[in-house]
Amino acid sequence: MPGMARATFAAGCFWGVEVDFRNVPGVTGTRVGYTGGHAERPSYEDVCTGRTGHAEAVEVDFDPQQVGYRDLVEKFFELHDPTQLNRQGPDVGTQYRTAIFTHDREQEAVAAEVKARVAATSSRPVVTEILPAQEFWPAEEYHQQYLVKRGLASCRI
Repeated sequence: MPGMARATFAAGCFWGVEVDFRNVPGVTGTRVGYTGGHAERPSYEDVCTGRTGHAEAVEVDFDPQQVGYRDLVEKFFELHDPTQLNRQGPDVGTQYRTAIFTHDREQEAVAAEVKARVAATSSRPVVTEILPAQEFWPAEEYHQQYLVKRGLASCRI
């Protein structure tokens, strides 16, 4: 839609990340899926092997007149531990890595700036990758809005 923008984030298991972003005012849509890998049309089972190179990720459609990209990046860093390499909580593997997939140079600059600010106040290295957005493969339908379909508000540990 004209005037809309897109952001893509990987912050561990995509179920909780999707809910958190969907509830941000100005976000008009979310999709969970896989990106950053090399296989065509990966399935959940493929990605779980760790051999496709994909991360579980969330595509966020938003209205920049209502919420800025910087706000979304800041939210991303609040939602997870960006110092954990290839894991979040009990979820371990490269598919659970922390990454921001940028859609243009402006997003790349904002992501790098916010990451640097977070790193400056962290006692451990921030391992979040900032990469150009690649093909995003939507996850299977049963993963879309997974927590909402089950009446759950979050999957926090």
